[in-house]
Amino acid sequence: MSSAQRVCVITGGSRGIGLATALRFARGGASVVIAARDPTALQTAVEQIRRTGAACEAVPVDVAMRAGVEEVIDVARARFGRVDVLVNNVGFAPLAPVERTSDDDFEHCVGVNIAAVFYATRAVWPLMRAQGGGVIVNVSSMASVDPFAGFAVYGACKAWVNLFTKAVAEEGRPLGIRVFAVAPGAVETALLRRHFPYFPAEQTLDPGEVAAVIEDVCAERTAHRVGETIFVRKQ
Repeated sequence: MSSAQRVCVITGGSRGIGLATALRFARGGASVVIAARDPTALQTAVEQIRRTGAACEAVPVDVAMRAGVEEVIDVARARFGRVDVLVNNVGFAPLAPVERTSDDDFEHCVGVNIAAVFYATRAVWPLMRAQGGGVIVNVSSMASVDPFAGFAVYGACKAWVNLFTKAVAEEGRPLGIRVFAVAPGAVETALLRRHFPYFPAEQTLDPGEVAAVIEDVCAERTAHRVGETIFVRKQ
């Protein structure tokens, strides 16, 4: 299937890596469905994406909730009839020592970084199986192997993403469903600046650089890397 015929679903698609990825696929002619919690940010993102000439639908939901994820996949199926690429991008990274990590932050971190990935993968799986294949890209983090102090919960959640990716990729092989993880280092986003306002800009990745890797792993030529966590470092 050519890139111009693909349907791509991206969680956390209203800003940062998610928006950069949505724009990259859209410029290639793909139809895009983006999901996020903030309706205002979603609408702004939709306007940007549609200016590329691509079809775009926005779903304002909490993808950490099973019903929210299922709604996103239902919208994609109803509007476009298929899902060729799912990018599980949404994330939440509380920065705090273990003893000062609140129950709410712990539960939200697990919900966004683990439950959302699981629910979305499970929801899209029957559709991809029925259509003969698809690609799932889970956005992980360098924190999964080398976390900053205070990122114990976030880093552990992303380590789960890496292992989940490897395990699920084995299930997908005979079905034509290819699963990967992309784990960037520090990315120039509002989240990074909120936690690390003085982090050197020259050491950060642009969201577009990560989006380029995400798009690249969706190509047929990367099939031999199925199940891998692909780390993205500033060159």
